[in-house]
Amino acid sequence: MSSKRGNLITSVDGGTAVAPVASESVSDDEQLTVVANDISKAYLLWDSPRDRLKHPLRAALSRWLPIREKAYYHEFWALRDVSLELRKGETLGIIGRNGSGKSTLLQVVCGTLTPTRGEVFTRGRVSALLELGSGFNPEFTGRENVYMNATILGLSRSEIDDRYADIVAFADIGDYIDQPVKAYSSGMFVRLAFAIAAHVDADIMIVDEALAVGDVFFGQKCMRFMRKFRERGSMLFVSHDTGSVINLCDSAILLENGAVKARGSAKDVCQQYLEDMFAARQTIDGVCEPNQVAIAPEVDAMDTVDQRQQYLNVSQFRNDIELFEFDPGSEAFGSGGARIVNVSLCDGGTRAPLSWIVGGERVTVVVEAVTERSLSQPILGFMVKDRLGQVLFSDNTYLTYREHPPGLRAGSGFRARFTFRMPVLPVGEYCIAASVADGTQLEHVQHHWVHEALVFRSHSSSVCTGLMGVPMESIVVERLQTEGDR
Repeated sequence: MSSKRGNLITSVDGGTAVAPVASESVSDDEQLTVVANDISKAYLLWDSPRDRLKHPLRAALSRWLPIREKAYYHEFWALRDVSLELRKGETLGIIGRNGSGKSTLLQVVCGTLTPTRGEVFTRGRVSALLELGSGFNPEFTGRENVYMNATILGLSRSEIDDRYADIVAFADIGDYIDQPVKAYSSGMFVRLAFAIAAHVDADIMIVDEALAVGDVFFGQKCMRFMRKFRERGSMLFVSHDTGSVINLCDSAILLENGAVKARGSAKDVCQQYLEDMFAARQTIDGVCEPNQVAIAPEVDAMDTVDQRQQYLNVSQFRNDIELFEFDPGSEAFGSGGARIVNVSLCDGGTRAPLSWIVGGERVTVVVEAVTERSLSQPILGFMVKDRLGQVLFSDNTYLTYREHPPGLRAGSGFRARFTFRMPVLPVGEYCIAASVADGTQLEHVQHHWVHEALVFRSHSSSVCTGLMGVPMESIVVERLQTEGDR
């Protein structure tokens, strides 16, 4: 699917045809890049291998002998009458439980799978990142697979030569580029596949759970690329992660048993998906009221700690967070008028550097920088992000020092301390981005922005849903008097 012309893929009652067509024969809307009309896909399931032979033989004999034709199979419909439209600059999320038909739908849109019924139209070059390692020859080296896969996606040999260095740099797998890909880990597979897909100048990008593997650094890089790609292209994005769907997608559809159950804004569809997931896992028939409800004492807000902290600290729910050192070689950008030289997490009281903390503790983020030229209104800030690049929280020094900004000469060293209680984080990898700028909150020059200045890992957590939790000052349950109690 690399042609710049429109492609129409149709199939009726098992017969298939693929033919290039003029775009106006399908739609006069030049903004439409993908149109799927009533897509259905059926698979024939056989009870035993011998039935595959029996079925055509019996069908042939029934034409000449008085034998009734018999079906030795039953149909499984992976998709049923699914329709969607995607326009330039839009990102459409597709969400649903395993087996709902998400991957099948993407394969139909890509043209690698023909529908049983319905039609799909695409306008422009399609770059797809589907099943892990799809389109790779395991016996070929990474270098050879770059040329083969990029050719399949529509690039000429000279175009691949021009982009090869950028592809290798994006994948960042070192000397493994010249090793057979059968020796690659799942993360290296995705790195190379995504790097190729990111450099083919696609009009439509299709991503199927590509960020489920790989480390936090590569996940951040991919999310930055996809956000930038949204400015010029269209994207179909499949994920079980509702946070990334809400963060990345303009709208979404929810698939269930091969059919569209809901469509609308990403937030509304993800809420429906979560409701369905909870409904499938639990049944609530009513609320059993205890005779007495214990009410925990209020905690002084001046020294707030989670009232459950004593229990959490001796359970598997304690939010253990492992910290790593500042990475001066992390990806960064800026005009160069100042540079970040260190980022650390310290004890909120003693300010001693830490290598391990527990969610809910009082901590201090310290950002240190050096000026390369004079700054009249320097601003230091930080941003905590999850492995998909979603910002959990952030802050900077501007509002505190807006009336009396600390002007600095060239060659000055300075730092900012941000003290707060660390939120409770779900298990996973996170990073702190740090920046130094000059100006105001709305108008400033970004001198140095370090994407993954400090990486940390949450090993255990009491958070069951959401991007993060916060320490509770108090949790109180009260029994209300009802008519039946009077």
